[in-house]
Amino acid sequence: MTQQPLPAVVIETAAEPDCAVIWLHGLGADGHDFEPIVPHLGLPEDLAVRFVFPHAPSRAVTINNGMVMPAWYDILEVSNDRRVDEKGILASAEMIVTLIEDQVHKGGISEDAIVLAGFSQGGAMACHVGLRYPRPLAGIIVLSAYLPLPEKIEAEASDANRETPILACHGDWDPVVPRALGESSANRLRELGHEVQWHSYPCPHSVHPEEITDIGRWLTARLRKEAH
Repeated sequence: MTQQPLPAVVIETAAEPDCAVIWLHGLGADGHDFEPIVPHLGLPEDLAVRFVFPHAPSRAVTINNGMVMPAWYDILEVSNDRRVDEKGILASAEMIVTLIEDQVHKGGISEDAIVLAGFSQGGAMACHVGLRYPRPLAGIIVLSAYLPLPEKIEAEASDANRETPILACHGDWDPVVPRALGESSANRLRELGHEVQWHSYPCPHSVHPEEITDIGRWLTARLRKEAH
């Protein structure tokens, strides 16, 4: 039985988009969280992009006293290596793959013109799925996040996305996902041969205005190259 795509907020910057960004929100948020960022990215008018901001399913989150909230997976413990729910990650990964395939089969956008992006827990999922996806993507954006299940990535990474550019951004004063965790994840990916562009900004667990500009420039370069 084919899995139905998750409900999502969809924004198109022009008619007949030929590239897409699937942007995954953080813990406890929803697809509307990053909806306002689109006009601030400074994308050129001739770049027709479909932004897809899906809503994660709700689940109990251990570190939040078992409260039920939108989450891509359960976080069991806040530690240097982030004890996470592997079963939940794998289930959400299937949902995200369905979103990508929906853009290809129904949206008419090739996979190599799709960027997978995310913030915090959503950034961890973008990294997890993007590195394992069996066909080349245009890029992966990891914001204030980290590499989940790092012990498995070397064996599970897809050859198709070993050269896919990764943009990793982090706040210097992040108390939720420490910068050191994000930076060590980026360095681990570099050790495995992935191309990672790292930026840090003077902010906590949030997105800095300069970061939005940098994301827009990076997206423009990636999508313009892949869509034309």
